Amino acid sequence: MTTFFEHFTPKEVAKISGLGRRVHLPEGWSPIWKDTPADKAYIILDGTVSVRVDGSEIAQLGAGDIVGEAAIMGQKLRNATIVALTELDCIHLTDETLLKLDAEMPSFHEALVEVAQARVSG
Repeated sequence: MTTFFEHFTPKEVAKISGLGRRVHLPEGWSPIWKDTPADKAYIILDGTVSVRVDGSEIAQLGAGDIVGEAAIMGQKLRNATIVALTELDCIHLTDETLLKLDAEMPSFHEALVEVAQARVSG
């Protein structure tokens, strides 16, 4: 499966990176919790996360993947908790930044749609 970041040219990656904030998160950290407001998303640059629903792992995501975008796009509460299985290097995007990129950058919107469809069918 194609990672989220593989959809973009180097120039587009630079734009996305420039609008976000580079963050380092420790192993064991949960940057996103189920049933909380959708105020941020992360693009994973390095590391692995566990996607958990009611304590059970439903997926693992890694470098190049995005987490937290679905609740922002769907304007709903989180449907899963994200736990860092390793130290993470990420690009932190606020909900406003994610919506701005979605509106202004057609390739970003297309990548979000593809990721959402892959997760529903996968």
